[in-house]
Amino acid sequence: MDASKINNNKTNGQFEYRTDEHLAYLTYRMRKKTMFFMHTKVPDELAGQGVASGLALAALNYAKDHKYLIAVMCPFVSGFVEKHPEWYELYDGEYHERFRKPRRP
Repeated sequence: MDASKINNNKTNGQFEYRTDEHLAYLTYRMRKKTMFFMHTKVPDELAGQGVASGLALAALNYAKDHKYLIAVMCPFVSGFVEKHPEWYELYDGEYHERFRKPRRP
């Protein structure tokens, strides 16, 4: 997977990876200084190529670079963060304490 092909489509609120025939995406919503990661969708034809992980990494790096907190609703991103606990520092503690407890190793 070529990470340079990942684009932040701010109009649609999603990070996108396009091939000639397929679109994979990770949707997000902004609320104040928190990025809510909503859903990741990768077509079957792109499965197993690291596309979902690439989208998650792009979104997390974007949040970090812009000093945003994150709130994870997407099961894939939640599992990604669980495997890469260095991203826990970006968690929006208020959201995760009130609504969703992050799984930690």
